[in-house]
Amino acid sequence: MDGYVDLGAMHQMIWGPGWIGTGIFWIFQLVIGYFVYRDAKERGMSSALWFILAIIPVIGWLFLAIYVIIRETGQSGDRGKSAGVILDERYARGELSTEDYRQMKEELGK
Repeated sequence: MDGYVDLGAMHQMIWGPGWIGTGIFWIFQLVIGYFVYRDAKERGMSSALWFILAIIPVIGWLFLAIYVIIRETGQSGDRGKSAGVILDERYARGELSTEDYRQMKEELGK
C-alpha cells in the first residue's frame, strides 16, 4: 500500500448508510407499523401500543415476531366476549341461518 486511504469506505464506516439509507429504513419500519396497527385494530387489540413496539428499530422486529405469534395462536379477538355476543356477531355476519341461531340461542339460555 502506498499510503492510499479510501475516504468513501471510511465515511461509510463512520456515518453509516447516509440519509437515503436511513430514510428507506424508517419508511420500511413505518409501513410495517401501519400494517400491524391496522391488523391489531381489526382484532380488538391495543393498536397504538403494537404500532409503537413495531417501529422501534431492531427490537421492533422482535415485537413484530411476538405479535405474529399471538395473532396466529388466536389469543385475542373473541377472548373476553360472552357466548351470546359471539353468537349475535356470527348471525349478523351471515355465518348462521336463522334456525341455527335460534336453536343455539335457546341452548345458551338453559
